[in-house]
Amino acid sequence: MLVIEGVISDRGSKYAVAGGPCETEEAAKEFLRLLKKNKKFAKATHNSWGLLLDGTPIKNDDGEAGAGMVILRMLERDNLQNHIIVVTRWFGGKHLGGDRFRHIQDAVRIYLQQLAV
Repeated sequence: MLVIEGVISDRGSKYAVAGGPCETEEAAKEFLRLLKKNKKFAKATHNSWGLLLDGTPIKNDDGEAGAGMVILRMLERDNLQNHIIVVTRWFGGKHLGGDRFRHIQDAVRIYLQQLAV
């Protein structure tokens, strides 16, 4: 499990990104359970995620409407199969509008760059 904290901060909202190999939907649930063992992630406003299981898209917005689809599109673009990516947001009190989607994309990009190293 690769966890990168403090990747983005905007108007009080803070973002982190995490990911790792994932072969089943049950493994995705276990990944989230392990991530949330860290109380900081358990208390996050949103833990949105996406996963391509042998080409089958699975996502969860966790209240951040559209976030899972943004993650899935980026996984599809990189053809990253059987690998979960979770973007975590701690809401800072001000709505970000469409900027939140840019932040999700940026967080996934940072993760993918780190993965390639």
